[in-house]
Amino acid sequence: MSVLVVMEQRGGEWNRMAFEALAAAQQIAGETGDTASAAVVGNGLDGLAGELAARQLEKVYAVEHPLLAEYTADGYSAALAQFVAQTNPGLVLFPHTYQVRDFLPKLATALGRVAVSDVVGHRVEGSQVVLVRQLFQGKVNVDVRFAGGAPHFASLQAGAWRADQAAARAAGEGSAPIEKFAPRLSPGDIRTKPLERFRESARAVDLGAAELIVAVGRGIREADNIALVRQLADAMGAELAASRPICDAGWLPMERQVGSSGQTVGPKMYMAIGISGAIQHLVGMKGSRTIVAINKDPNAPIFEVADYGIVGDLFQVVPELIEALKKPR
Repeated sequence: MSVLVVMEQRGGEWNRMAFEALAAAQQIAGETGDTASAAVVGNGLDGLAGELAARQLEKVYAVEHPLLAEYTADGYSAALAQFVAQTNPGLVLFPHTYQVRDFLPKLATALGRVAVSDVVGHRVEGSQVVLVRQLFQGKVNVDVRFAGGAPHFASLQAGAWRADQAAARAAGEGSAPIEKFAPRLSPGDIRTKPLERFRESARAVDLGAAELIVAVGRGIREADNIALVRQLADAMGAELAASRPICDAGWLPMERQVGSSGQTVGPKMYMAIGISGAIQHLVGMKGSRTIVAINKDPNAPIFEVADYGIVGDLFQVVPELIEALKKPR
């Protein structure tokens, strides 16, 4: 079953989640012994397609049309329906972005299929890919198996796969072949007119650009104790972040929040202090290269994603870390 990943771009810039989906496509194809290809939708895609051709892919498709220069649900779903019908992939993956949530249900319905949204994991049983998604705010994991014929569609939750694991082609392999696909579209097919893109007000803190982050959760107990974690962040040269309860309480500004309703980050190191690891927080930081957790509860979910864990009282551990960092090296 060939695997196709549809990469997301706007204005010639990749959405960072697209490379998480690319990593997932390569991993699934490797485990099933199938091929992975990638498609990008828009107009004037030579540069972006060339970037994808340097990745470990069977083929790169550029789905191009002047009416796809700006995103519309009608344009994207119509173009991809024609493209998928012609190329006939087995499994089609997307990053679970706002844009994908807008057009994927329409695309799947147009082809008489269903789409599995917000996938957090997978495994392969024989030749069948089993997808994992969560219910009841992350309290229950469910397995999803596709029935019926291909193509099958799925969108992947942010942070479930790591973008830095998307493989490039080995030296001497050359580039993946690029094939252009021109869908049949007319202005009458597009029922909406794109307006000026919404832009959030500039944040004073861009946690997404930070290489080191120290995040604090409810284990800190009260607002005055945050100063202790701030000292550690300063000693490390890291940005200070928080889980949602800390920001909801007003102990830190909302721009410091990491999670599904805050910022999504991928630093070189993420240190979670007094954070239990609710799924809403994990989706915002699982893409971190190295995760360090400090929590007194040995069964805290944060330890399931941590590379290093310290089971202990943060009020004892953090001061010792600060002292160690202050010592001459």
